[in-house]
Amino acid sequence: MKRTIFLKVFGGFFLVILVFTCFLLLFSHSTIKNFYLDTLSHDLVNLGEALKLIVVPYLENDRKEDLDVFVKKFGADINTRITIVDLDGVVLADSDEDPELMNNHKFRPEIATAYRGRTGKSLRFSNTVGAEMLYIGLPVKRNGQLSEVLRISLYVEDIDRLYSGLMLNIRRIIIILSVLSLAGAFLFSRTLTQPIKKMKLASEKIASGNFDARVSLRNRDELKDLADGLNSMTDRIQSMFDEMSRQKEELNSVLSSIADGLLAIDNQGKIMFSNKIFQEIFRVEQPDGKFYWEAIRDREFNEFIKDVQQERKNKTKEIGRYGQLFLCRAVLLSSREEIVISMHDLTELRRMEKIKKDFISNVSHELRTPLTAIKGYVETLKDEIAKDSQKYLDVIDRHTDRLINIVKDLLLLSELEEVETKLEFEQIDCNRMIESILKIFDQRIKQKGLSVKVHADSEFPRIQGDPFRLEQMFINILDNAVKYTEKGTIEIFLKRENVKSVSIAIQDTGIGIPKDHLPRIFERFYVVDKSRSRKLGGTGLGLSIVKHISLLHNGKVSVESTIRKGTKFTVVLPVKTPH
Repeated sequence: MKRTIFLKVFGGFFLVILVFTCFLLLFSHSTIKNFYLDTLSHDLVNLGEALKLIVVPYLENDRKEDLDVFVKKFGADINTRITIVDLDGVVLADSDEDPELMNNHKFRPEIATAYRGRTGKSLRFSNTVGAEMLYIGLPVKRNGQLSEVLRISLYVEDIDRLYSGLMLNIRRIIIILSVLSLAGAFLFSRTLTQPIKKMKLASEKIASGNFDARVSLRNRDELKDLADGLNSMTDRIQSMFDEMSRQKEELNSVLSSIADGLLAIDNQGKIMFSNKIFQEIFRVEQPDGKFYWEAIRDREFNEFIKDVQQERKNKTKEIGRYGQLFLCRAVLLSSREEIVISMHDLTELRRMEKIKKDFISNVSHELRTPLTAIKGYVETLKDEIAKDSQKYLDVIDRHTDRLINIVKDLLLLSELEEVETKLEFEQIDCNRMIESILKIFDQRIKQKGLSVKVHADSEFPRIQGDPFRLEQMFINILDNAVKYTEKGTIEIFLKRENVKSVSIAIQDTGIGIPKDHLPRIFERFYVVDKSRSRKLGGTGLGLSIVKHISLLHNGKVSVESTIRKGTKFTVVLPVKTPH
């Protein structure tokens, strides 16, 4: 059952008043009773001190019978019981009973205390009169010596009668105060909760979308400030809602106009958004709100989404659909575990790339035969013409060699870029491979006076790869290192990165590469210094070949360089490459 603020506030006040009332009644009962008994005891002591003056002459003259008559008459007049006891506990006179018939009182608490020279006090049941009584025992002295005890007592029922009347008045006062307090608490609770109730109703209307709801209070307190704050917040929400609606319309317009397919999936796998292009790609209608595996019947695409969810990282994959090829990019929003996927149509781009590759491959094949013929005829002419014409043939020969190298590299790139490229995997000892490759450059290294150092980890493992392709890759890197280093050192580092991968770095002390050229050096035909490259016979395709071979082995290649200090190429390869 729902408990309102009014019930909580009023219930709190009611509980406090109830506890306070009970505490007051209990406290006043014990306190007033004790105070009343103490007051009566004090009065009885005063009465006893006055009686001593009358009783002592009777005792001194040994007038016990007259004393008994006196105490009976005086006790009846003041409605108080008076008893005289000697030091042996024998009752000499009593206002209510015959002293001869009374028991020895020597061990009564108030008498025993009085024997010690102090005023005794006791509240107990009297067997003699059969009722509860308050006793006060006072020591009586004659000639400075304790001689008797004067005991004065009152019936407790008389005390209770007076006390009950007083407590009745106190209870009436407490009840009246409690009723008034409850009435005040009711009014206070109502006054406090009415504005809150108004604000609650207004907030419910706002939550339901009615931003015209307002709260008007006459109070001049914090609740008034709260109501004004609620009204101000409502105005702000209204403004923000209108702005968000406008932005949503603009966003929908933008998303609808994008040529790529878009899909957004929440952390439960439900489709939050999909644009028209995406729906056309997968030929689905109204998939929003459904689980992606229910709406999209494509195993490859669904597996792609599962991989992103399990690996919790962004992924990219090419997926074919109804004869078209799409580049799928999945971005994981880690804070909310949502996935946004874009699908870009690569069909025309791949077609154009294939046309370009086929064109380059065909042209290269066609050029290879005439270039070989030209090369042969140039070499023949060198033996037959005069020496003064040799320089022209040397120029033709040099450029023919360059064209032949370009054609070879183009054919190699075309072969590497083929989807069906097959690699012959086997166990490779990289130390031995590097040593074998260095022998190819031995003469050029000696001519330049360069020093070569190989640093290999003692636990450098064998790796799986295609030895022919890897040799091509390292030959291209070492060829650049030797070609662009005039003096200094070429160092080769073979390191084990971790259990799964190794790195092979080739560092030189050559001319270096400017920083702004580094991002493009793996592009086809890109050369940093064209005149120097032509002079040294470069084709601009070597590093492209390096990149493609590393990718075919599921590896990666990177470069670091500083002008006039040297360049470092690092190839990271997996120890075991999947076939």
